[in-house]
Amino acid sequence: MASYNDAQQALIEKFDNLRSWEDRYRTIMRLGKSLPGIDAVLKVDSALLSGCESQVWFYASVENQQLHLCIDSDAKIVKGLISLIIDAFEGLSLQDITAFDCQQFLLDLGLFNHLSPSRGNGIKAIIAAIKQAAIPVIL
Repeated sequence: MASYNDAQQALIEKFDNLRSWEDRYRTIMRLGKSLPGIDAVLKVDSALLSGCESQVWFYASVENQQLHLCIDSDAKIVKGLISLIIDAFEGLSLQDITAFDCQQFLLDLGLFNHLSPSRGNGIKAIIAAIKQAAIPVIL
């Protein structure tokens, strides 16, 4: 298993304590309910991420060398996965964001192997967009 910061390790421990995929699924769904949605006026085609099975609207900005994310989806399970991804990147420097292997993190959570290939590709697209949003600023 890779080396993770305290917040990432806490997420891994939380999911390690869940006994079944159904428990993990319910936890992901609960996380999705806690993810703040974006205003309907921001749900425009230009903000949609390509490569996602569901609709995913993506906004990122950098202030004081910190990446701020606003991501939403029309699918409940994707909203939960987005919440996990945002939590995993939370507090990382821009350089650490580009270096962080979020896909491995999701594997270590025991989630990636339960996603359909198209859902997995969508999650990879979200991770790639987050990393891309951090790159121009650190060059």
